[in-house]
Amino acid sequence: MLTQEQAAVAPRFTHRQVLEILVGLVLAMLTSMISTSVVGTALPTIVGTLGGQEQLAWVASATLLTMTASTPLWGKLSDLYGRKRMFQVSLVIFTLAAVGAGFAQDMPQLIAARVVQGIGAGGLQALPQIILGDVVEPRERGRYTGFIGAVFGVATVAGPLLGGFIVDNMSWRWCFWISVPLAVVAFIVIQKVLKLPLNRRDARVDWWGATFITGGTTALMLMLSLGGHEFAWNSPWTYGLAAFSLLMFAGAVVAERRAPEPILPPRLFADRTFVLTSLASLFVGAAMFGALMFMPQYLQIVKGMTPTASGLMTLPMVLGMLTSSITSGRVVTRTGRWKIFPVVGMLLVAGGLFLLSGLHVGTPLPIIGVEMAVLGIGLGMCLQILVLAAQNAVTRADMASATSGVSFFRSLGGAVGVAAFGAILSNRLSGELTARLAAAHIPLTGGQATPNLGAPDAIRSLPGPVLNIVLEAFTRAMDTVFLVGAPVALLGAAAALMLKELPLRSSSR
Repeated sequence: MLTQEQAAVAPRFTHRQVLEILVGLVLAMLTSMISTSVVGTALPTIVGTLGGQEQLAWVASATLLTMTASTPLWGKLSDLYGRKRMFQVSLVIFTLAAVGAGFAQDMPQLIAARVVQGIGAGGLQALPQIILGDVVEPRERGRYTGFIGAVFGVATVAGPLLGGFIVDNMSWRWCFWISVPLAVVAFIVIQKVLKLPLNRRDARVDWWGATFITGGTTALMLMLSLGGHEFAWNSPWTYGLAAFSLLMFAGAVVAERRAPEPILPPRLFADRTFVLTSLASLFVGAAMFGALMFMPQYLQIVKGMTPTASGLMTLPMVLGMLTSSITSGRVVTRTGRWKIFPVVGMLLVAGGLFLLSGLHVGTPLPIIGVEMAVLGIGLGMCLQILVLAAQNAVTRADMASATSGVSFFRSLGGAVGVAAFGAILSNRLSGELTARLAAAHIPLTGGQATPNLGAPDAIRSLPGPVLNIVLEAFTRAMDTVFLVGAPVALLGAAAALMLKELPLRSSSR
């Protein structure tokens, strides 16, 4: 009979068994990623139908918010109730919420469905990495994590393309419903091929920690998303939300120190590698989600591209991400050296964002493609290697918490990045439009200070002089977003540079 310590160690799997498990994982990940990325291309049309430009950031950030807050909890639940069971639960939650989003009749209903969808996405983001960590040791893990990174790249290009096709030929609601058949197939495959031992422990979920982490993240997101729109940045609401967020995070620290089964064990934050990989993931998340979410708007509004064509324009970035992800994973497995990849990758991300900050209305499409390829190559070198470094630095008992922790900070960076960049885009756009229209002595009807921007087709129907001003103002606003993103990526490179390159383990501990 196995001892408790032996039972805690995952059994060894053959290469074929690992590949079978990987198929089930990537199918579920495709369900989540495509359903998430498909919204980016369709977002201008969706927001133009259900609401105004000022609500765009919420459609994206609602999912990122709950995905961020729930990611650490999924890791701990999988420790207590089993990886497979929790993975399937997260898949069901995500799919049901996607159905609800497709039936949304107004913006509040859509945002509410996206909130629930993010809860399921939190599990689908963290658990594949945790399950892979159970079945493959760090030294061999690179060859498989590269495929996960490649799946991310494929989903990134398939989502916008699919979204563009749906918007051009069908109702935008199918952007959400399309995930249902994919989810059913993924559920069946996972049920058949994923065979992991269930080592359930008699312990309680750290609900206090979950409450404080969720509360702090929510307050921070509300401040970033609503600041400058619903209330001024220099207002009691801003200071109140900031204070509440800090208070909740302080409560999370106290709760985690006292909990017998903390969601994020305090000992992880004494580990240099975990702290630095989390910081690097925070910065790469902010840069990545900011670029992915707002680039389709530039292509559709400024360049006049259809949703399908704007999806095709992401192909250089995705090919770069796919190539660098697989290549870096194989090199890490062969050499055991990994630190160079996140350092160089983050520098390339910063370089790509800086190049994109020079976009103008007449920028040729081939130049845009090259700049996006640079960004994609950098992202592919960062995402999976940072998770691998964190997993390698901790014991198997802390592997799930460390994995979900790094995923949490990457999602937090994405949530903060979308909210912050969305606020920058909106505020800069408003200022540019006001100044340029006033300089051109163009009056607006209805007492508006700026035009009410809706779907790209509506913008394109504006009178010639107003359209030119809108396109130029939108481009200048987008340039500011990318320019702000470049130093954020440099901070990630600095964090990666301070990592100590620990040898990759080839055995359990």
